[in-house]
Amino acid sequence: MENSISAIKAVFAEASIDELPVLMAEYKEDHRNGVQALITSATKRLEAIEKEKQRTERMKQYEYQYASAAFICGIDEVGRGPLAGPVVAGAVILPKDCDILYLNDSKKLSEKKREELYDVIMEKAVAAAVGYASPQRIDEINILQATYEAMREAITKLSVKPELLLNDAVTIPGVDMMQVPIIKGDAKSISIAAASIIAKVTRDRLMVEYDTVFPQYGFAGNKGYGSAAHIEALKQYGPCPIHRRSFIGHFVEV
Repeated sequence: MENSISAIKAVFAEASIDELPVLMAEYKEDHRNGVQALITSATKRLEAIEKEKQRTERMKQYEYQYASAAFICGIDEVGRGPLAGPVVAGAVILPKDCDILYLNDSKKLSEKKREELYDVIMEKAVAAAVGYASPQRIDEINILQATYEAMREAITKLSVKPELLLNDAVTIPGVDMMQVPIIKGDAKSISIAAASIIAKVTRDRLMVEYDTVFPQYGFAGNKGYGSAAHIEALKQYGPCPIHRRSFIGHFVEV
């Protein structure tokens, strides 16, 4: 007796990527339209995974180039532009045989995908850490120096000392190891992309927490960036303790 199409559909839905080819072979002689549609869909799924593997492999070019270094650390920051909140830097050392797919510039990923990847990165990374620079520190030493400070903090918090840093665009002063600055590195290196993701998720979660303390500014939605509603609230209520005084002078007196 033939299995129902709905039953076969459930089997395909539960199958892992590795199990799909076996299922496709098992049902290829079942010429019912619904079954053939499942096989077509599975084929497209496998093709998409293969395409992603190839894209990810291209993003390992710098990791391969500097493979002689035992521990390669990606560095990136999030939050240089907002009117409120800290700047957060991520530092991630991935294993040499890293098999994480979908790593990319955090801005190109959905919030859901970033959250999923955050958990995978934290589970599989050799070491991962974040560093912060507060709004007050940003006002005190300027955003660029504060960013460097957050990056240095992230590096020192790693449980393993890296031999090489792959940085998104910058060379960090005061660091005693080889650095490779890569323009748009979060889209070109899996290590930098991973750092971008943990920094972004960490900062976004923090801004959601701040939203419960200062709800009038909409931090959960705007993450401290200068949206029209945020600027309007800033004008109406004035700055709160996490606003960067050096960033908001165009909108309110500080």
